[in-house]
Amino acid sequence: MPRLSILDRYLLREFLFGTLAAVVVLLVIFTGSTFADIVNKVATGRLPGAVMFTVLGLNLVDTLQALLPMAMFLGILVALGRMYRDSEMHVLSASGFGPSGLLKPAGVFATGTAILVALVSLWLGPLAARASNAEITEANRSVIAAGLEAGQFTSLPGRGGILFASSVSPDGTKLGKLFVESEQTGKDGTTSISVITADHGDLFHEGQEDNRYVALHDGHRYDIRLDQDNWRTMKFRRNDIALSQPADAGDAGDSESLRTTASLIGDDDPAARAELQWRIAIPFGLLMLGMLALPMARQAPRTSPVGRILIAVLAYLVIMNLMTLARSFIASGKLPAEAGMWWILVPVFLGAAWSFGRQYAARKPRDAAASAP
Repeated sequence: MPRLSILDRYLLREFLFGTLAAVVVLLVIFTGSTFADIVNKVATGRLPGAVMFTVLGLNLVDTLQALLPMAMFLGILVALGRMYRDSEMHVLSASGFGPSGLLKPAGVFATGTAILVALVSLWLGPLAARASNAEITEANRSVIAAGLEAGQFTSLPGRGGILFASSVSPDGTKLGKLFVESEQTGKDGTTSISVITADHGDLFHEGQEDNRYVALHDGHRYDIRLDQDNWRTMKFRRNDIALSQPADAGDAGDSESLRTTASLIGDDDPAARAELQWRIAIPFGLLMLGMLALPMARQAPRTSPVGRILIAVLAYLVIMNLMTLARSFIASGKLPAEAGMWWILVPVFLGAAWSFGRQYAARKPRDAAASAP
């Protein structure tokens, strides 16, 4: 590795500070959107509330592979843009600071960030996704994790009712005396109320989706229609009621995104090959973004950076959408896996390198005779 000069270290420090500032802003945005999605799942009963923050933290680890590339891209853009606006780059250029002076610190910074993102993309991200999936699966096997506590009324998400248990076993599978109330409105607008009492109950799972049920033992059920006087009463030895489903079908544990990178290598399934190509392309995409940031950062002194940042964000979104499209094409077999995302990354990198070199190319002097009247 070439020795870094004082100016190289200065540029690296500016890149680092700009990237950290972008990370903070993007982390707030990513956390807000992820938290809103998790809260929605908790509210609809697809996720136990007790594991909400654990799942949030694990999901944020997985999103680092999308957050860090954008943060690095914006960090370099903002740092160099400030230097251009404050005329620092013009002073350096007049002092003999050529394009190679920018390439070395930008290359070092992009390579270091790419190694970090490769660690997340190839290992840490899938590990966090599997841990999140396992946490949800384990939590759904306990009514305690689902929010049920002894001596308290608990809402049944998505069912419009409540459940009360006098006692709950330490493992959350055995319940004491139970009271369940639910409401249902028919197509004619008539509301029906169902009230169930039971001596004891227990939690069990059934079906391919591992749905949760509570088995109520030795109790009574009262079905009441508010517009009628004839109520129905039943005595039962066992009555099963369904709780909310544990998770969405899209969160199944056999998803390709949950597999280890080693298990994807050599797998001829198009979905597995698409996932592998995606994980490989993300780190190399940082080198492309680092190169793209250099020509996009150049601007006139004392100009607003907003326009450049908006263009940069738009360019990033276009590139990421193209990569996502390539991923879906590979998974569906419309694009050979060998093509990967290189047909996107390589042309953008070469175009950015050409644009950067053209900015620093020597200007040809104008012909004085041709310009004379």
